[in-house]
Amino acid sequence: MRIEIRGHVGVGRPASGVALVARDNFSARYDLDRIRGVFSRPAHALHGQSYVGRVLVLHTAKGGVATSWMLREMRSRDMAPAALLLNTANPIMAQGAAFADLALMDRFDVDIVDAIRTGDRVSVDPTAGLVVVERD
Repeated sequence: MRIEIRGHVGVGRPASGVALVARDNFSARYDLDRIRGVFSRPAHALHGQSYVGRVLVLHTAKGGVATSWMLREMRSRDMAPAALLLNTANPIMAQGAAFADLALMDRFDVDIVDAIRTGDRVSVDPTAGLVVVERD
């Protein structure tokens, strides 16, 4: 099955990968172990799971200015997610994604956390505001 989801025009180059989904918020600083490439905050729904190369689908952005350099640093070491899809991002997350050249989109025509499942194959085209989900 193929599903097309429209959202606000995002930042970054097109990307694709396998989805990792949770109805939780996202902070690059407080939720991730950027050395090991896993969610490290024990209370996070994705605790212990690898985010590297995955399309992260989460509810909303949180956190501050450290996000910008952290995303870029992870990207420089090939330890970043493939893309970030959030129901709502904030200016800091958008700045961080742009600085890291990481695909980011938000403000979808559906609740993105409900529309995508962990394991779905997802393609993200931020400049077109389009997400394509392939599901068996």
